[in-house]
Amino acid sequence: MWFKHLHLYRLHDAPVVPLTTLEDVLAEQAARPLGDNDARRLGWGTPGGRNSTRFCHEVQGHRLLSAQRQERLLPASIVREAVEERVDERERAEGGPLPRKEKQAIKEQVYEDLLPQAFVRSQRIDLWWDTQRDLIGINASSAKRAEEVLDLLRQTLGSLKVTPLATKTLPIRAMTEWLHDPTSRPDDLALGDQVELQTPSDEGVLRARRVDLDSEEITTLLSGDRQATRLAIEVDERVSLMLHDDLALKSLRFADSVIEEASQSDDGDDAIQRLETDFILMAQTLADTTERLLDWLGGEATPESQQDTASVTS
Repeated sequence: MWFKHLHLYRLHDAPVVPLTTLEDVLAEQAARPLGDNDARRLGWGTPGGRNSTRFCHEVQGHRLLSAQRQERLLPASIVREAVEERVDERERAEGGPLPRKEKQAIKEQVYEDLLPQAFVRSQRIDLWWDTQRDLIGINASSAKRAEEVLDLLRQTLGSLKVTPLATKTLPIRAMTEWLHDPTSRPDDLALGDQVELQTPSDEGVLRARRVDLDSEEITTLLSGDRQATRLAIEVDERVSLMLHDDLALKSLRFADSVIEEASQSDDGDDAIQRLETDFILMAQTLADTTERLLDWLGGEATPESQQDTASVTS
């Protein structure tokens, strides 16, 4: 239940969708087993697992949705080997090399033949929807996966105007400043022990783990015109994370005090109540963390200001 990663998005002109209506439209796009010729499929699952029939849980304006991504695993090496065998067989039979077009046709046929035999990998991708703040956060390891879930939500609702959350001060600039100057750090921010440094010319990336980020070694590296593209931080002693230069929050770890607060709640051994208790505590922590980050990074940038910045830097 507890998110490991977070990609944040701002909703614009957010649709007002009653919970009952949302349940209905999510059910229409529910996950279904892959057909023999399906390479992948994405649909909505139930956050409470197989024994639950609810596609959305809402607690105090926070909504929890779960996408189910299924994908057949067909290694390129297996396909290549089968193609080579069939091409070799055809060329021996016809006494000469095959044209490229026929080789491509063989490759497509091999793919179709092998696809039904491939293993299926399933992945759950949770989505947090803060209806009060018009904010969406997706627990995905990559922006690509997060965008896939947003596309599914857009298809489900019919329309969805959303942009990646952005700040007036670029994270790379703020993170570098926090490393350079300890006095620039907010009072409720603490540095962790990991950092990624990169030169503006992209000549190389330096990654350091389990190091004192206030050490002379890190200071020396920063003096060489390097900038921090990833930085381990702790927010108000409640959550630690790796902040990326695109504002992605990775390697989320919630403090023991937050986990203990959830465990002390009396759920009566009800799995759904336990899910919702954990979810609301996590959602409130993430909402507070997001607001602090926005404040530390100069406030939120509007889509117009993002376009202006892009035109200046391009």
